[in-house]
Amino acid sequence: MFGRKKEEPSAQDVVDQSALETAAERDARAGKGTPTPRRKDQEAARKRPLVPTDRKASKAAERAAIQDQRQKMRQALDTGDERFLPLRDKGPQKRFVRDYVDARFTLGEYLMFGALVFVLISLLVPSTSDQMIYVLGGFWVMFLAVFVDVFILSRKLRKRLTEKFGEVERGAVWYGSMRALQFRKLRLPKPQVKRGQYPS
Repeated sequence: MFGRKKEEPSAQDVVDQSALETAAERDARAGKGTPTPRRKDQEAARKRPLVPTDRKASKAAERAAIQDQRQKMRQALDTGDERFLPLRDKGPQKRFVRDYVDARFTLGEYLMFGALVFVLISLLVPSTSDQMIYVLGGFWVMFLAVFVDVFILSRKLRKRLTEKFGEVERGAVWYGSMRALQFRKLRLPKPQVKRGQYPS
């Protein structure tokens, strides 16, 4: 009546998967010069005890696998390698959105700096003075300009994504809008294109 709950992969499964991927990459590089292993040998290689005999070694292998995965993810955030990016950054549409936003100059990049300047000025200028009205007015003008800029960006992104992919992936436009509000050098994954180098 009730379905059995899916088991989450154990640490040993992660280690085994990493070993299989490494072996597959090695075989791919070696080519077909080696004979195909027998099924009996493959099954024997996959067999492992339910409870590891050496728990200390098992935990060390688990930590090493997790550390290796984190290292690959950190490198992917620098290089844009799709294989190891976080799930929220994966996919051709997300890549297109990142490149489009990074190629464009956006006012939103400097919104946080403007807010910081506003806070500093508000500490120095008395709130009852006439100058504070101009400071507040300047801040709201900047905020409105950023809002309009991001709105225009979202419309352009939706149009370009529709032209290139046909159907816009859910959350892709929002993803680009939020990236546009981040300072360029602090964006992750890091920009892979220069200013003006729009994706085709």
